[in-house]
Amino acid sequence: MTDFSKYLVEANLIGGDWRLPEEGASIAVSNPASGVTLGHVPRFGAAETSEAIAAAAAAFPSFAASDLNTRVALLRRLHDALMDNQDSLAALLTAEQGKPLAEARGEIGIGAAYVLWFAEEVRRSKGEILPSPVNGRHMMVTQHPVGVVAAITPWNFPSSMLARKLGPALAAGCTAVVKPASLTPFSALAWGKLAEEAGFPPGVVNIVTGSAREIGATLTTDPRVRKVTFTGSTEVGRELIRQSATTVKKLSMELGGNAPFIVFDDADIDRAIEGAMIAKYRNSGQTCVCANRIYVQSGIHDAFVRRLSEATAALKVGDGAEQGVEQGPLVDQAAFDKVAELVNDATANGAKIETGGGRHMLGGTWFQPTVLTGITSQMKIAREEIFGPVSAVVRFDSEDEVVDDANDTEFGLAAYVYTRDLGRAFRMNERLQYGLIGINEGLITAVEAPFGGLKSSGIGKEGGSQGLSDYLDTKYVCIGGL
Repeated sequence: MTDFSKYLVEANLIGGDWRLPEEGASIAVSNPASGVTLGHVPRFGAAETSEAIAAAAAAFPSFAASDLNTRVALLRRLHDALMDNQDSLAALLTAEQGKPLAEARGEIGIGAAYVLWFAEEVRRSKGEILPSPVNGRHMMVTQHPVGVVAAITPWNFPSSMLARKLGPALAAGCTAVVKPASLTPFSALAWGKLAEEAGFPPGVVNIVTGSAREIGATLTTDPRVRKVTFTGSTEVGRELIRQSATTVKKLSMELGGNAPFIVFDDADIDRAIEGAMIAKYRNSGQTCVCANRIYVQSGIHDAFVRRLSEATAALKVGDGAEQGVEQGPLVDQAAFDKVAELVNDATANGAKIETGGGRHMLGGTWFQPTVLTGITSQMKIAREEIFGPVSAVVRFDSEDEVVDDANDTEFGLAAYVYTRDLGRAFRMNERLQYGLIGINEGLITAVEAPFGGLKSSGIGKEGGSQGLSDYLDTKYVCIGGL
């Protein structure tokens, strides 16, 4: 496996200084495949977070005033540093998170692509000159960096989710305080080292690990922080929104999902199977846009289930660092227990196991890639995010029926539809209450497109031109006496 020691940093970055923890005040980070401890990171709290906010606030005026070419050049150097070290960063990501190396390399690659996209998109960030209703005045709309940004990132995509936040923040001229997940902090801390190597001034990027409750509460209630961006569960997102209300911050919330994957009788079944395997089993099912409920119309249900079960059973399970592995372990025992609970509840209420169904022979937190049929809307597995390698298949008869069932959830992040009917494709876009919709595609995320959900799945967008706008304040200025 590629050596990643250069980027395994066991300290926090605050105001340009790498801070080590005091004796005994650290968090152990383990490889989910082997159980071996990779290293330790500081268990910091409110005091250190406040210091990081102060550093970001002090660095903001000069960084916000830096010229556009300077910021673009810094971002391009950051992109190049990510790609020059793609193998090492991917190996580190696999070691702490468990995903296969091929997926980890892809995550580093798309993270770099986000950085490059925002380096380009900031050049297209325009204001407006408005027609004045009276003579002797000019009316303009201008855009300005929002200020200090708090970025709270998840464990499932610890590098690319940070790219979607730091990329636009830095392009806009904001400074940042990053709180990575304690399960996978090293990929975020590596960004601190990369930012230093790229030449970002001290205090522009700060990274703090430790107590999620203390750090989160400090970031959301400190008036110096003007924006909070979070990727994670809806439950935690709601709490961050409540805490941020006291200082009326700008918010971006990329929260939970319950994605329907709908296959109609007229679908290209080969393409649908290929899409289902991508949409369900990427990162062992640990993504917010994973296919959670797979609806298959009655006419092709049995054939689809047979083919999906065969493809699922053929997946190569193992340590993500091994060649050819397609399914790594779940991130920890709590994640395994949650998936097992949902499968057990489904089977106890009439669901049938077509393949898999429990712990893999490798033991640990490996869960067998699984297909269940006979799923009903009353089962917990249809109501909650699975976050594991389990395909929960629901049989349906009519278009109206499946649309009603697909929308019958508080979530609205991603949805997938397979059909050859052009009219139906447009109807699905109109009728499905989701922020991301893939028609005959199972992998739809792109740096050029906005990423974000509806309803309880979030606020704001990441990626696309919309992703930059979320880090800018809009001002209107009226100049009279001309």
